[in-house]
Amino acid sequence: MIFNPPLIQAKLIKRYKRFLADVVHPELGEFTVHCPNTGSMKNCWQAGWNVWLQKSDNLKRKYPYTWVLTENEKGDLIGINSALANKLVIEGLQQNKISEISNIESIHPEVKYGQENSRIDILVQHIDDTKTYVEVKSVTLLDFLDDDNQGLGQFPDAVTTRGQKHVRELMDCVDKGDKAILFFMVQHSGINIVEIAKDIDPDYASLIEQAIEKGVKILAYKAQISVENIALDQPIPFQL
Repeated sequence: MIFNPPLIQAKLIKRYKRFLADVVHPELGEFTVHCPNTGSMKNCWQAGWNVWLQKSDNLKRKYPYTWVLTENEKGDLIGINSALANKLVIEGLQQNKISEISNIESIHPEVKYGQENSRIDILVQHIDDTKTYVEVKSVTLLDFLDDDNQGLGQFPDAVTTRGQKHVRELMDCVDKGDKAILFFMVQHSGINIVEIAKDIDPDYASLIEQAIEKGVKILAYKAQISVENIALDQPIPFQL
């Protein structure tokens, strides 16, 4: 996925009101940008960090620039646009880069399903008429207290009642005879292992354990990130 138009580099001043951030650019000065991330973005930003922005051609937008990437003090690149996670997985499926999901007949994003009025991120229909429900989560929380320096990434970065609902829905899919996958899409070049952040959301962690026992499959893939493009790269370990 090539960033088009190309990204421009700036310095972060602060993030606030969840969807806004102030930046400073050597030529454009200080201005406000859109932050496309509803999460806490824990360990994903600090004042003074390098950020990369993309300008929209929509003249009606109040804030023309969108914050796309961050670089932390270790030099890791972080994709902070959580909506890109779904697009990366769909692109990976279309290119047959996800070996665990094969024999694909068609791919359908944002399909209504479940008993709790949900939308599945991706519904895959296979050539044998079976279905796989894929719920995608963007992982960007790097554990700065990782003693072994193994690049430990965690999800979620805040309590997620919505995420808990999605896990219950996936378990229900398995009960009905379909396949269900919880897909952790890592948008952080410093993360090499994914685990559940039990200290942040113990209820979510408990549901994940139940889901695995039920037959929900857990996948974790890492994105290859540069200031020119981003793409699904390779699977990485998931641990409870």
